[in-house]
Amino acid sequence: MAGSHIAIPTILKVGKGTLKNLGKYIRSNGMEHAVLYFGNGLIDMFGHDVMDSLKEEGVTVMEYRELDSTKIEDIIELAFAIEPKAQVIVGIGGGKVIDVAKYAAYLRKLPFISVPTSASSDGFSSASASLIVNGRRTSVPARLAYGIVVDTDIIKSAPEKFLYSGIGDLVSKITALYDWVYEDRMGYTTLNDFAMMIAKKAVNSFVRTPFTDIHEDLFLRELVDSLAMSGIANEIAGSSAPTSGSEHLISHALDKTLEQPMLHGIQVGVATYLMSRVQDHRYKRVNTIFTDTGFWDYVATLDMKREDFERAIDLAPSIKPFRHTYLHEEKYRRLAKEILWEDETLKRVFKQEK
Repeated sequence: MAGSHIAIPTILKVGKGTLKNLGKYIRSNGMEHAVLYFGNGLIDMFGHDVMDSLKEEGVTVMEYRELDSTKIEDIIELAFAIEPKAQVIVGIGGGKVIDVAKYAAYLRKLPFISVPTSASSDGFSSASASLIVNGRRTSVPARLAYGIVVDTDIIKSAPEKFLYSGIGDLVSKITALYDWVYEDRMGYTTLNDFAMMIAKKAVNSFVRTPFTDIHEDLFLRELVDSLAMSGIANEIAGSSAPTSGSEHLISHALDKTLEQPMLHGIQVGVATYLMSRVQDHRYKRVNTIFTDTGFWDYVATLDMKREDFERAIDLAPSIKPFRHTYLHEEKYRRLAKEILWEDETLKRVFKQEK
């Protein structure tokens, strides 16, 4: 019987000043014609370095532009306007532009290089994209990155809220994996032990990293490496189960119901602590990392409302009806809502309503 074949990124460069070597990484992989997509306002910030880097290595930039829209019809139009000579699509920026670039690469069957300017989620390494379909944020299949290039100096200079979002998204693997084990135990799925191991190693390596400040190089490197490993775990499993459980369902439900949702990893982080209490699993560890990093202090400034989370808990199972997380069972939804109102930690971060 044949073994598994999985795609993994060919290029993985995480460190200080990697952006200036982008041309070298592209050229050494035999690519000479590139299309560059930047996030809003980023050409002024990084365009010069990127263009110089490609020019020095003899890589022709076929097209470069800033992108803001994540509407699926806009991306389809964009993708099929790419010249046939293009050999690689590079997305430089936050989650939005990376999602657009990876989906355009998926449509055109081109390699995609992911250059995140913030570590706000594991999206830069995953094979799905969050796009606007019929007016709503929806997850669609996309291209796993051929290359991931992360400049820790740039990650460090991004607004702090993006780091908190990345921390929330990464710590969520604790509850996601527990949901996956539960789903397997209830007979709804079969665990992939290798994907499980990778995702577990990623989150454990991160939560055990010593730090005094979340801007330290070691901490940032661990955060980025672990987020990248999460994307690989999904690829091995053939689904997002290792990295996305009930806590993500709550966040997706908030996206559907709120006029202005918070950053993905912020919503996911709060839901992770809530679900770790429901699962009665590692909630002290989750609380410690959120306290020590300043995640809770930041969330307390956001005016998040318990009623929104209550609605999201009820809506959660309908987001992925084919899954069977803890929240797919009525008794655990009831427990989640009780904890939402009674937990002392959550009392500090939510405004009192009732």
